[in-house]
Formats: sequence, C-alpha cells, structure tokens
Amino acid sequence: MNDDASARLSVVVLTFNSERTIGATLASAARVSTDLHVVDSGSTDATLDIARGAGAKIVAHPFENYAASRNWAIDTLPLAGEWELHLDADERLSDALAEAIAAKMGAPDPGIEGYFVPRLTRFHGRDIRHGGMYPIWHMRLFRRGRGRCEARRYDQHFYVAGATGRIDAPMIDEVRMDYGEFLARHRRWAGAEAEEVLSPGDGVIAARADGNPVERQRHNRANYYRAPIFLRAVALYLYRYVCKAGFLDGAQGAVFFALQTLLYRLMVDAEIAKRRLGLA
Repeated sequence: MNDDASARLSVVVLTFNSERTIGATLASAARVSTDLHVVDSGSTDATLDIARGAGAKIVAHPFENYAASRNWAIDTLPLAGEWELHLDADERLSDALAEAIAAKMGAPDPGIEGYFVPRLTRFHGRDIRHGGMYPIWHMRLFRRGRGRCEARRYDQHFYVAGATGRIDAPMIDEVRMDYGEFLARHRRWAGAEAEEVLSPGDGVIAARADGNPVERQRHNRANYYRAPIFLRAVALYLYRYVCKAGFLDGAQGAVFFALQTLLYRLMVDAEIAKRRLGLA
C-alpha cells in the first residue's frame, strides 16, 4: 500500500484484556493504515505492551457500553485520516480485505460515504460458513465526520449519512475463548439484549425487509422476537443447524451452534422472563 493511501485511513480498536488476539488485529490493520489507535478500558494482561509494540497510539477510557465507547472515539481521538475503520480486538482483516481497502483508499469511490464489510466467524480454527452465519454485514469503514454508532445496549451498528457500498472480502472474527469465558461474556450480553428488547435504545437503523444488509438483519430480529419465548430459541437453532446446514461446519460448528444459537438465545429469553416477573 502506498504512503498516501495508508495515511488516508485511521483505525480504531477497542480493547480489554485482549492479549490473545490484539497482535493479529493490529498487524492486519497496519497493512492499510499508519494511524492506529487503541481505546483500552483497563487491561491488566499484556494487551497494552503488544499494542505499543505494534506502534499503536493508546488512550485509556472507562467502558460504559460499545456504542458509548465507539462514539467517544469518533468524537475525541486525533484521527489523522480522511477515513476511519473500526475493529474489535478479536477481529482482523483477511488478506483479501486488506487488499480491497488499500485499493479503495488509493482511489476512493466518488459519492460513497461508507462501506459494509462481511464478518466471517472463525471458531477455534474453523470458519463458520453455514447456518446463515456468513456473510453478516457490518458498516465499519466510513469517511470522517459521516459515521456514528447507534446508542443501543446491544446489536448496535455504525451508520452513515450518505451513499454506501460493499466490500465482499471478509473481516475475520477470531473466537478462541474457553467455555468459562464464553459463559461470562454471553451472560453479560444476554442481559444487555434483554434490556434492549424490553426498553429499546436510540435505534437509528430501521427494520426493513427490502433495505440494506443491516436493516434486513434488524427486520429478521424483530420477527424473531414476535415468536413464543423459549420456543423461538429452539426453532432458530434447528433452522440454522439443520435447515441452513450448520452441520456442514463440522465438530466446531456443532459446538458453535449449540452455544451461540441455542444456549445464548435461551439465556436471553431467561433474562427477558426474569425482568417481566420482576426477578432481575
């Protein structure tokens, strides 16, 4: 990537105890940008040492929720580029995506303010390509001053003012957490999603069956929550694992869909039921 193109893009990564993945994340980001920023919410492992070694600029900021942290970064960080790319600490650019972003930065499409990028989940070394899990589109690359993150507790997405495009090459979501960490994280996320379902936040992105990829995702999620509680979790698991051929993703896929679809969706419904009964 030439110097002019790499200087055109700034990359922002949120971290917290991310030593297992942050090195790969920043190494991939360095392929498209010379302006790397890490917003850390109190890591006590080697995350910050790895980030410094990668040449990232580090700033500490208390974590409230993902939307608040992302919008704080947009509003506060001294980003040098005309464009910004936002990644989680366990996400990295595939080779094809790095090449595609470099090409876009070298010759940006006129009139385009942001790009949707597909996310590919890699679960303990296995790409999860079935079960409706790929592609899942996210707005992560946009012009400075044109993008924000929705103020929601869960399922928050970036959005832009203006025309959008797509880049077909994926970013890779590297899932390597053990079972205990999975349960701890997903219990927190289940509570956040339950609160969002019962008391929606500032959702800027509409639910539309004929809209952009995120609008369609939101339409499908709204339909899901109209189905009977608890039964919908089982039905979604069977739909993804059987009807949408999740079983083709092998042993890792069997574990992934059991945890990420069946168990997690039951956890969310349990949190919703608790709150409705006043037990939360």
